[in-house]
Amino acid sequence: MADMQQVVLARYCEGAPVPDDFRLENAGLPEPKEGQFRVAHVWCSVDPGTRSRLSGGDSYAMALPLGKPVDGFSVGIVEASQNADFPVGTKVFCAGGWKTHSIQSGRGFIGKVPDAPVPLSAWIGVLGVPGLTAWFGLKTVAKFREGDAVLVTSAAGPVGATAGQLAKAWGASKVVGIAGSDAKCDFLTREAGFDAAINYKTETDLTAAIAAQFPKGVDVLFDNVGNDMVNRVLPLMALNGRICISGQVADYNLTPEQTPGIVNTKPFITHRVNMQGLVVFDFAREFPEALQTMAGLLASGKLKSNEERFDGITAMPEAFCGLFRGENFGRRVVRVGEEK
Repeated sequence: MADMQQVVLARYCEGAPVPDDFRLENAGLPEPKEGQFRVAHVWCSVDPGTRSRLSGGDSYAMALPLGKPVDGFSVGIVEASQNADFPVGTKVFCAGGWKTHSIQSGRGFIGKVPDAPVPLSAWIGVLGVPGLTAWFGLKTVAKFREGDAVLVTSAAGPVGATAGQLAKAWGASKVVGIAGSDAKCDFLTREAGFDAAINYKTETDLTAAIAAQFPKGVDVLFDNVGNDMVNRVLPLMALNGRICISGQVADYNLTPEQTPGIVNTKPFITHRVNMQGLVVFDFAREFPEALQTMAGLLASGKLKSNEERFDGITAMPEAFCGLFRGENFGRRVVRVGEEK
């Protein structure tokens, strides 16, 4: 029997993850039972939100036990099936983990890849959880309204870039992104259609730079960074402003004692600001409509997406660790198999 390869958690992460926190293992190729099917993964993702499970303590998801495969999303092809709804040859996206293969049952986060003129890897990127997070975070959590002035942090990442572009497509009066390099800022304004972008690494007074872009205040803050950024922007919010907490990439590696607090709380009263987070799977019933719309935007060129592609499952730990060094420019995906 052929082998399956998988990357498991070798030791709990302390601070920023490093490749030695993970281990590559070979395992027997699993056979599907009645109602199940086996997916041969072609692409797997690395996701910053996974970090919250890797320190041994529970967050919004249970801690990952040592020796277990790391979570991630995959897109691939059904190669063995005992499920009539998913015959051999069906292309699917799923929560397959950092593995070359997975057994699926057709329940949970699983879907057939529609016939659309977009790359297969897009179904775990702009058409996967990152894109869905942007869609529902902006539309449902932040209650986006036409004419809103929107600030997006970590804006060159797959969630932020999608959120900003959706805001423009839905009629935002202004969309400004914060990113960590001139190249990322150029992508946001030249390709992704943002009205302006701020390089937080070179800006001498970030708060003043944000305030200058929003003389009437920020209607929507779509934050992917963490408490320090939220605390900075709160005094700049407009009346009835909304904050969507989409991610906390700057805080994932911190202990509770190290995590910055939010002290600028007066705007919650004076400006009636609302702040809410999301777990995108809460909106699973509405995924198909959102995906269909975004696939059309992507195919037509109205939605831009950057991908960083890595080859081989052995590249997954380093691809993941680089997320926390700020090296990524767009969605990081790893090719672990061949598209047939």
